[in-house]
Amino acid sequence: KLLDEIIADRKAKAIEYEEYLREIEKLIRKIEDKKIDNIPKKINTLGKRALYNNLGKDAELALRVHEAVMESRADDWRGKEACERTIQKAIYDILGDETEVNRLFSIIEACREEY
Repeated sequence: KLLDEIIADRKAKAIEYEEYLREIEKLIRKIEDKKIDNIPKKINTLGKRALYNNLGKDAELALRVHEAVMESRADDWRGKEACERTIQKAIYDILGDETEVNRLFSIIEACREEY
């Protein structure tokens, strides 16, 4: 009787684990399909997503800031004050808020793969 209970318990846990794996699989598919959080298709990179999430989920504003950064940045800009200021000015021209520029600039610096 005890063995039957142990086997039944194990089967129940196995079924729970299978359901857990199915839920994980669904989540992965949503992420792959980029349907999670209803993020616009134009927000298709990690850098754009970081800007989008930090600019009130305003896709157009995130894309404008992204484009400004891409156009104003120089190769190997990190650590070069003049290059960093050029990027910051481009962001300021869009946002007009120095505090917000500083906040976003630190995020942009962290997105090394993109910027």
